[in-house]
Amino acid sequence: MWSKLTLFNIKHRRVLILLLAAITVFMGWQARKVEMTYDFAQVVSPDDPDMVYFQQFKRTFGEDGNVFVLGLQDSSVYELGNFNELRNLTETLGKVQGVSGVLSVTKLIKLEKDTSNQSFRASPIFKQAPQSQAELDSLMRVVNRQEFYKGQLISPTTGATLMALTMDPKFLNSSKREGVMKEILGHAERFQQKTGIRMHYAGLPYVRATMTTKVAGEMKLFVALTVVMMAITLFLFFRTWAAVVFPILIVLIVVVWCIGSMVLMGYKINLLTGLIPSIIIVIGIPNCTYLLSRYHYDYRKSGNQVLAMTRVVSKIGLVTLMNNTTTAIGFVVFCFTNIAILFQFGAVATINIFVAFLVSFILIPIVFTILPPPTPKQLEHLDATPLTKLLEFFEHLVLERRGMVYLAAAVMVALSVGGIMKVKSVSYMVDDLPKDSSVNSDLKFFEQHFNGVMPLEIVVNTGSKRGIMKLKNLEKIDRFEKFLRTQPVLTTPVSIVTFLKASTQAFYNDNPDYYRLPDNSEKNFILSYLAHSQGKAGGGLDSKLIRSFTDSTGQSARISLKIADIGSRNLDTLLSNQIRPQMEEIFKDTGMKVSLTGTTILFTKGNEYLIGSLKESLIIAFVLVGLVVLILFRSIRAVFFTLLPNFVTLLLTGGIMGYFGIPLKPSTALIFSIALGIDGDNSIHLLAKFRQELAANGHRVKAAISTTLSEAGTSMIYTSIVLFLGFSVFAFSEFGGTKALGLLMSASLLITNFSNLILLPSLLVTFEHGKDENINESFIQHFDHTYHAEDDDAEINLRRIPLQKKLDS
Repeated sequence: MWSKLTLFNIKHRRVLILLLAAITVFMGWQARKVEMTYDFAQVVSPDDPDMVYFQQFKRTFGEDGNVFVLGLQDSSVYELGNFNELRNLTETLGKVQGVSGVLSVTKLIKLEKDTSNQSFRASPIFKQAPQSQAELDSLMRVVNRQEFYKGQLISPTTGATLMALTMDPKFLNSSKREGVMKEILGHAERFQQKTGIRMHYAGLPYVRATMTTKVAGEMKLFVALTVVMMAITLFLFFRTWAAVVFPILIVLIVVVWCIGSMVLMGYKINLLTGLIPSIIIVIGIPNCTYLLSRYHYDYRKSGNQVLAMTRVVSKIGLVTLMNNTTTAIGFVVFCFTNIAILFQFGAVATINIFVAFLVSFILIPIVFTILPPPTPKQLEHLDATPLTKLLEFFEHLVLERRGMVYLAAAVMVALSVGGIMKVKSVSYMVDDLPKDSSVNSDLKFFEQHFNGVMPLEIVVNTGSKRGIMKLKNLEKIDRFEKFLRTQPVLTTPVSIVTFLKASTQAFYNDNPDYYRLPDNSEKNFILSYLAHSQGKAGGGLDSKLIRSFTDSTGQSARISLKIADIGSRNLDTLLSNQIRPQMEEIFKDTGMKVSLTGTTILFTKGNEYLIGSLKESLIIAFVLVGLVVLILFRSIRAVFFTLLPNFVTLLLTGGIMGYFGIPLKPSTALIFSIALGIDGDNSIHLLAKFRQELAANGHRVKAAISTTLSEAGTSMIYTSIVLFLGFSVFAFSEFGGTKALGLLMSASLLITNFSNLILLPSLLVTFEHGKDENINESFIQHFDHTYHAEDDDAEINLRRIPLQKKLDS
């Protein structure tokens, strides 16, 4: 079958080339429509109780992760000229399309008591720009009396101040966000240039925008670096530009199809799918190196291009298809999860792995039977002395030193188990950005001066309508908030309680000593003032402001905080050992229910959920790889021979993670399934070649192993080097997870040479040995076209004569 397909491709090359060109043009046209995603991936199931509650929270109280903060710490900002520049910046940012509100020290309001109307009115502290330093100093004393803002906009310990921009979700979740962020940062940069005061930036909108921009930039960078790396590698291997240009052209065609398929499937580019084009290049090149290295080997034997190419495809076509299937398994297992970002990553990668196989097996035979045959100099790589010596050393270990091989494997596995015990599962909100990035340094600024900027929400359900206005319930919430203030990683909470405290202070003519909850004698007066204030024209209180702290029935209250990006492990400890015990103690026997929610908690839970799903995916990957091997070789022992060396590879990779302090997180957990799929290729390739040589050498195991290592070992080492260099490109990423993916995949590909070129052949010699001439026949059952017989060569020669005439014409 495979020889007929090859001859068909060569005969109808013009039609096939035109067809591929037409599809590529179509896919290229679709690829130009590709978009970036502007959301944090929702990895928690929509049916998860915490996700359901969080969606309900947003419907009741609004978004919690749409605040972009700008901070500064410089006493010169309170000099008249600089302060008015800050005021101008505040006004300018408020007019930016996509910004729905700005809160800054220059735009603060205070509550004032209106005795005649028995109401409060919201009055701006800075009604106009201060005209003198004395006036500014006087107004700043008023600002410093507003206890409500301490720890929110002004740090009481360091004097740092921040500006909070509320972003319109319609802009945040669309391609308009990049323009909005660029405009905001442009205005802030001009402020810095005028005043010399450095600005710091943080908040989820800023983090998302930064990551989106970097993903787009890195996707282009990785494709370029990968192409250059693959081109250099191919030239060093084959010493001919044809063996460089055409494989690169083939994988670039597949990249176009890859991006086009994302658009057709309705997917957008995110942190994971942005890696697929580079991964496809790295995975697609080995198809070409397999074909070319074996084509050179068989051409040197036969001296006939069409015969050599047809023989090669006949020998390795099915095996290479199974290799690609095994590689695809490392990605398709992600489709078994109900996590959108993983499903998309797995689906796009799987489809295009098979596209890469199809395109390479169509174009390589066509192109290299049209081009002039390889010269003797171009075939010298088959006898490369370093490679030959290395394979001879491997053969010596396998045939003469198997005990040492097993001992070395046992020692490395034991050490790896120790390393795996050191692996910790931890993730951060800005986990993938480098520690020395401006985002992380700015985040540390806000954590140092304001304890953090990541959203954390607490909802207190009193169990009855207007229950939130009962003084005993308010006192419980106040007690809980006092505890929250003692936590160094939490900001000062904002809630209906803090709002009522500010109202009490206003009732007593802005005296900071009265920043407290009203007592029973004061409560009715103050609540009456509040009731008369809402919606009142001319400075009345905005009812939306109060509604952001309570629901429409007055049954539930929102406590809004910000938290430092302390990582999933520390967050879990804080919630489990500190906050929840206090919640239970304070609200015990009150009938009130307290719930924790917010983007930070859902993000952390999502990462834990993601890691759990990836562990399940790895198990599924083992089962599917074993199934592919069972179908191909029809032998349970072949499954054992395939999975055991690759299990050792994964153990050693896990050990490296532990000893080098690489945490287990979504970006590193997915490595294992991918590595199993790719490493399984080499096992299948070696087992298939071993089976062919076993039949050709009269079932003499050692002779078959010797020939297998000398012939299949060359292409396996070539492939490992290509994959190693290809994945090492990801080590240049600014994202920690992507960098870890590159480093660990590269390490895994080095280890797999030990597993598949030393350990696997040793197992074959040991367990398939018996007497050297006897072997279990079940192991060598095979498909008709898996290896090539002499009769097939005769048939190809007969067919080649009329075909060659057509090619020459």
